[in-house]
Amino acid sequence: MNNSYDCIVLGGGPAGSTVAALVAEAGQKTLLLEREKFPRFHIGESLMPETYWTLQRLGVLEKMKNGHFQRKYSVQFASHTGRESQPFYFSERDPRECSETWQVLRSEFDEMLFKNAAEKGAECHDQTRVLDVLFDKDTQRATGVRIATADGQTREIAARVVVDATGQQSIIANRLGIRKQNPLLKKAAIWHYYRNARRDTGPNEGATLVLYTNDKKAWFWYIPLHDNIVSIGVVAEAAHLLKGRGTPEEVYFEEVEKCPSLKARLTDAELTSQIRVLREFSYNSTQAAGDGWVLVGDAYVFLDPIYSSGVFLALKSGEMAADCIIEALRQNDTSAARLGAWAKPFTDGVHWMSKLVYAFYTDSFSFGRFIKKFPHHTGNITDLLVGKVFQPEASEVFKDMDPWMEQIAAKPASVQAI
Repeated sequence: MNNSYDCIVLGGGPAGSTVAALVAEAGQKTLLLEREKFPRFHIGESLMPETYWTLQRLGVLEKMKNGHFQRKYSVQFASHTGRESQPFYFSERDPRECSETWQVLRSEFDEMLFKNAAEKGAECHDQTRVLDVLFDKDTQRATGVRIATADGQTREIAARVVVDATGQQSIIANRLGIRKQNPLLKKAAIWHYYRNARRDTGPNEGATLVLYTNDKKAWFWYIPLHDNIVSIGVVAEAAHLLKGRGTPEEVYFEEVEKCPSLKARLTDAELTSQIRVLREFSYNSTQAAGDGWVLVGDAYVFLDPIYSSGVFLALKSGEMAADCIIEALRQNDTSAARLGAWAKPFTDGVHWMSKLVYAFYTDSFSFGRFIKKFPHHTGNITDLLVGKVFQPEASEVFKDMDPWMEQIAAKPASVQAI
């Protein structure tokens, strides 16, 4: 490990590995650091189809195609009564290969991207803990990092640009006090992994399912993985799941009892994991970059998991930020303006995705009723579900959805249920 680099990336997840691979490939001296030892566990197994383009640019598409990850062609929703919608097939909107995607085991997927960054020329180290990001006292410019290596040695390393891809740890955002919780999405999740849970056949075998509980206070994700494993998690208001109801294990199975669609799929299933819990789901940072530093992936923003946007936004933010970092280093201008030039178009896309998330959590909203009322928006909804949010057409659906939701919300509950 050298004493200085053009770019130091903190965090070896999809966002960090994307930045490191692209910046190193552009000829810049790059260091990628990961706190844990690969392979390591991470949640967020379902990929959106639009991850295709970043994976292609990274040069890992053939590895994905030839690997054992479960193919995913659609997403499907089940109401609180157990009635399942028709699948939203991604290929109906775009018949190209890019409409196919995967359900991944993140320990394997993330390690593949980490190794790919090394193949592109980045110097990569796992089991390396970042103790601090160094800032110039006078200019408040990021100048490097203080780390602890796997053998326990501590040292300081200089960098022209420091990229924070540390996920929810979000070292820089928390240090600067620029991370803000989303007050509208104070959610939590509890999840397990099962073997032999029933999954559909044919093209629906790998479909992501979103299943309401019968009281509509929670929903389950159902993500079929390879080797006959399914990731099944419940999401609800943090207060509903984690306050005054017993252990997370007890709460999880109470919610399973409220979900008829899920119970039917668990008849012959067996648990293969301990219970897992995640809090503080949705947040964003008020800045994407400052002088000498950049935030990407979950270190910058995290939405609710309802549309499986986590890996997609990590890859996309990493790619967009990398292009700005490369240009900034070439121009010897690592100012906040230059490094953060990608943030506006990125956050515009996230805005449209977040509006769909808010719609899902509105009692008056129903995908089925909306599509029945506005069938010409089926394609627009599918676009949002696959991640096509960085295009002008992304906002079209809300021209009808916003007033429709306001109109329904104004009606008595008995009318809404019709």
